[in-house]
Amino acid sequence: MSGIDECLLRAMALPGARGAALVEWVSGLALGVIGEAAGGDHEAVAAETAAYARATAEHPVFTAGHRGTGIAAEEAMVVTGTGYHLLRFLEAPYEGGVFLYLWLDRDQGNLALALRGLRELAEGLVLL
Repeated sequence: MSGIDECLLRAMALPGARGAALVEWVSGLALGVIGEAAGGDHEAVAAETAAYARATAEHPVFTAGHRGTGIAAEEAMVVTGTGYHLLRFLEAPYEGGVFLYLWLDRDQGNLALALRGLRELAEGLVLL
């Protein structure tokens, strides 16, 4: 079991990791950040990825099989020419929910390893 800072440090140890954050997906507030931010601004990235997270949580295509849970599938991904932006949804002890965000370099990272690593980090993260 780990806290936010330790979780984010471990996320940055994944091969190709450029930046990571824990984001509250309703407000877009970054609860913790580390590394680089796509576009240079961690708060803007948190807000933009939260908008994407809300869209996936509310759209019927992404919520099939998860009706009534308030969250979409457990993971979401945006692929760009140079990287992967990975989101791993977590249950939070309050209304709203959070997700782990990882910006992974496409040339240096291993997508399968990163997804597995995020799952393990999410399972070990303690939110109070």
